[in-house]
Amino acid sequence: MTLGADIFRLRYLIGLAAMAGLILLLGACSRSSNPITLTGETMGTYWTVRLAELPPSQSIAGLRGQINRLLDKINDEMSTYRDDSVITRFNQADKDGLVELPDGFSQVLSEALYWAEASDGAFDPTTGPLVNLWGFGPDGSIEQPPSQADIDAVKQRVGWQKLDFDQDAQTLRQSGQIYLDLSAIAKGWGVDKVAEHLARAGVEGFLVDIGGELRASGTRGDGTAWRVGIERPARDRREAVTIIEIMDLAIATSGNYRNFFEADGRQFSHLIDPRSGQPITHNTVSVTVVTETATAADALATALSVMDVEDAYAFARDRNLAVFWLLAGEEALSERMTPAFQRLLGEEHS
Repeated sequence: MTLGADIFRLRYLIGLAAMAGLILLLGACSRSSNPITLTGETMGTYWTVRLAELPPSQSIAGLRGQINRLLDKINDEMSTYRDDSVITRFNQADKDGLVELPDGFSQVLSEALYWAEASDGAFDPTTGPLVNLWGFGPDGSIEQPPSQADIDAVKQRVGWQKLDFDQDAQTLRQSGQIYLDLSAIAKGWGVDKVAEHLARAGVEGFLVDIGGELRASGTRGDGTAWRVGIERPARDRREAVTIIEIMDLAIATSGNYRNFFEADGRQFSHLIDPRSGQPITHNTVSVTVVTETATAADALATALSVMDVEDAYAFARDRNLAVFWLLAGEEALSERMTPAFQRLLGEEHS
């Protein structure tokens, strides 16, 4: 890896950590009930696993190694930053080139396409060329917004319907200059795979975190639920605007308040609407989704951030999704939540 790539990777990792949007609250408890914490790096960000207790059959070093190997396998398949990954092979394939997909990759792509269709393209795993054009991808930042002509040209390569995917055969055919990027769903998938591995390894209470995508199982060592705070946007500190307790649930937040650039007095968000080719302009600051799997929460947080607020609320309410919005106002932030999210908060918030 070159020095320039090293510097880019460091900036990328720091940026992702800053945008996590969720704060794990350990609370006041005895030292004996504090979770056992394992950490590492993956997917250009960090991973953290907290265990209520370590099963007798496992060691900390052994479990850490198992998690690293599992996440390395996912990176080998889905990382656009690896020249030899499966996804890179597809992105660089000649027109009509056929790529065989591993089981995990095929499952992630299937779910990505499900949410792309359900959201009418607000979530789209082919948006990468637009993200790069607007300066938020590996090609580096920009100082001025691209021209409409450039946007229109790049949009010709974008659209989940352009993917020639045979789910039964687990093959993906390159239809021509299609660039697949699963970064808006792969972290959630990684969280779910680690959670499943921990359950098989006999761990009864744990919380898995990859770059701010979380999944909890069971309780902490003192029998209490895992407490997660949704972050209030602030440049100089981290504080929670609201707190929820989760057991056997996943949670993901998509934020719009730290990753942007400014030009000619305007602020341009890193959240690109694949349908228009433009950064979002509505007043969503962050969207938090709580659901059964981190894979779904990851994709939904992105889709609901891209959608207009009213459309997003209707989408979530009609599907009984637990979703919490922070919205920008003229003078202060406001909150909005679906009935399913309000039920998670309990009677004191009703």
